[in-house]
Amino acid sequence: MTPDSQTQPLSSVDPASRVVLDLLSAAADLTLVVGAGQRVETVIVNPQSSLAALATGWEGQPLDALFAPESWSKLSQRLTAPDTSPSLELNHGGQAQYEFPVRYALRRWPGTDKLLLLGRDLRQLAEVQQQLVQAHRAIGRDHEAQRELETRYRVLMEENSFPLLIISETTGRIVDLNSSAARLLGAARSDLLNASIAQEFDGRRRGELLDSLAKNGTSDGTGYLDLNVRRTGQRVKINAKMFRASRDRLLLCRVGLSESAQSQESDRSVMMQNLFEKGTDAIVFVDGAGLIKAANEAFLNLTDSHSQSVVIDRAFSDFLSRGAVDLKVLLDNVKRVGHLRHYRTRLNTDYMGEVSVELSATLFQDKGKQIIGIVARDKVVSDSIVWPPTSGNDNEGLRNVMRLVGYSTLKEIVDETTEIIEKMCIEAALEMSGNNRAAAAELLSLSRQSLYVKLRKFGILNKEAE
Repeated sequence: MTPDSQTQPLSSVDPASRVVLDLLSAAADLTLVVGAGQRVETVIVNPQSSLAALATGWEGQPLDALFAPESWSKLSQRLTAPDTSPSLELNHGGQAQYEFPVRYALRRWPGTDKLLLLGRDLRQLAEVQQQLVQAHRAIGRDHEAQRELETRYRVLMEENSFPLLIISETTGRIVDLNSSAARLLGAARSDLLNASIAQEFDGRRRGELLDSLAKNGTSDGTGYLDLNVRRTGQRVKINAKMFRASRDRLLLCRVGLSESAQSQESDRSVMMQNLFEKGTDAIVFVDGAGLIKAANEAFLNLTDSHSQSVVIDRAFSDFLSRGAVDLKVLLDNVKRVGHLRHYRTRLNTDYMGEVSVELSATLFQDKGKQIIGIVARDKVVSDSIVWPPTSGNDNEGLRNVMRLVGYSTLKEIVDETTEIIEKMCIEAALEMSGNNRAAAAELLSLSRQSLYVKLRKFGILNKEAE
């Protein structure tokens, strides 16, 4: 087939068939007439299509030589029943040409064994789809870049040692702030977002405060505004810097304590540091996972640890006699309530010893992370656990059994004892945990439901109600 001869009719076709072929050349972009042995007999190209140059030399070629391997695999499966098969999107390909897509409908030539492949050129559609894919990829890259910038911005805000506020000069509301600023203003960050900045300070009206901040933001940046925080009463100083973003003028404000407040804060920090370093009670700070982040000299003495290096970043459960059980009870309760008092247990020392202690714990936030401060007080062994009364019967054997609470499961303790011992063990666990039933269940290796059943069985719930 030559480019200037768009249609080559079959040698055996009659004038009526030739008319049909002419109609096909106008209706389809590309028509293939396939004869015996699946060889292409005629190629008909629409004069309005640009496929003529690509289809040169196809007459007489086997059909499988015109398609890419995966397209031929699909086409060969449909050749058995072409009249009932839906259209196929196939890629033409070969050794000397690039691939291009065509959607084909398969039909039998009436009265013959020949096959018609009526094709629609999909190159423009493929180009549009490729452009869409590239656009989606570009959008994805832009989204990832935006997320990266957002992460960098958030890290810079949170890790900055100064409390930072971003205020809209147009609305006078807080656009963003870091955790340090939220703590200084005495409210949660979520409550301060979009709040009026004038409401957070005493003695300044909205317009007056915004004007002062705007003047400070456009100056050389050396001056400060002295203000009183409404929620905490602290005296602070603010330095502003104006910039534009999203068609709005914004003020980046650095907030710091005034000289008098800094002096008080410094004095308080010195006192707290002295208490930590020189206090007689052991003090240790652990993170939310129970790893030790700081410990004072009293804690080292209590556990016979020779230096800070053997304590820092070590699991606090290593020093608890009941290990992970004690740590789980302690962390679960302090995270739920915020504090824990009078938790009696024993600490392991580095030389295989044990020290009976009473623990108090408090949960607080430090740079957005959970920190738990624990105070451990050394107790005399005989006073470390206040055992429940035994109905006037001072039986040392019963006391020895009760001392197994927390070290063995309840089933093991009461296997060969009476219900009285079971009741005494439950009362001992409640006493040890400060009447915390969840903690008592942990110590006894019971579920909460099982513990409640036994509390009702022995009438302990009724006693508490009275």
